[in-house]
Amino acid sequence: MKTRILAIILALVTLFALAACTTQPTGDKEEGYKVAMVTDYGDITDQSFNQATYEGCKDWCEANKVDFKYYKPATNSDDDRVASIKEAIAAGYNVIVMPGYAFAPAIEATASKYPDVYFIALDVALGDLLDAHFPDYDYNPDNEAWSSYKLPSNVYCAVYQEEIAGFLAGYAAVKEGYTKLGFLGGMSVPAVVRYGYGFVQGADLAAKEADVSISINYVYGGQFFGDSDITAKMDTWYSAGTEVVFACGGGIFTSAAEAAKKVNAKVIGVDVDQRPSIDGQYGEGMTVTSAMKGLYATVQTSLSNLILNGKFESKIETLGLVSKDNVALNYVQLPTEGWAMKTFTVEQYKELVAKIFDKEITVSASIADHPTVSEKTTVDYQADIK
Repeated sequence: MKTRILAIILALVTLFALAACTTQPTGDKEEGYKVAMVTDYGDITDQSFNQATYEGCKDWCEANKVDFKYYKPATNSDDDRVASIKEAIAAGYNVIVMPGYAFAPAIEATASKYPDVYFIALDVALGDLLDAHFPDYDYNPDNEAWSSYKLPSNVYCAVYQEEIAGFLAGYAAVKEGYTKLGFLGGMSVPAVVRYGYGFVQGADLAAKEADVSISINYVYGGQFFGDSDITAKMDTWYSAGTEVVFACGGGIFTSAAEAAKKVNAKVIGVDVDQRPSIDGQYGEGMTVTSAMKGLYATVQTSLSNLILNGKFESKIETLGLVSKDNVALNYVQLPTEGWAMKTFTVEQYKELVAKIFDKEITVSASIADHPTVSEKTTVDYQADIK
């Protein structure tokens, strides 16, 4: 009898010990979680969206001793994104990080089927999810789908106020002295459009303040990488006098930079500080600035909340300005480290951020119509390249 009681006690002790190992850190390693990232268009060397997300995951997991792996889908398709997610889950990864709006159909296909897996999605908005969930959804806010859709309890989505980042870049470019600008977007998806319309608004305000006339060429490339057709388009812009192009769409910057190099012109980067990569490949001083959003910071904060703090909130969160005093904390910003602009100063930039934060300056997030501009600004909206 004593032997049987002792065996039961030992079994209970072992059971409690195993349970503790799955929910609490053991030694220096966080047990119970394995993080996988699945890439969107391009790969982890795109010097933009995928790379920033990958580095955020990798650095956090290394610092906290959590297993990490990234997966690159075989092709740019919903089926292959779903296949990569399922492959990661089958290998034991229970935190899936996904950068880009294109993951909405993959979330729709997998999240509810794997309730014990956490999905962290960057740039996946409600409209993207509704479009994946409802066959005939038309992005109309009055559609009853807006109120009937329920986000799966294991999904967190972060979206950004790109219009503010674009505004900052457009304002800075004109204040720096450029009057012939260009906007080269990737695909005309909402996030890219917000960047572009914000860019127009910022440039227009700066033109009014400086009492100068400016012109903006505006086009979408129809893809998130550069090629000869897009480079040829940029050649025509730069040869006709365009001074700086905001290349907004992952690897599409290569076409703008290749064309700029021929005539010693300038570019503006996007999503991350692209100056090291652009200047390193195409020439020192080519990049005026970059309109950034905090992909790296979002990943790090989300993983800390879940794995270290045990907090996970299913929601679609809009991230933008969080401080008017410490601009480095904001999720939309220009890079201040190694500031390269001469006429527009860091101090003036911080003053601009404070005015937007305090709502002295309003930046419209609407993408329904082209932004209204003053008589100081002329915008040539051109047909998509692709």
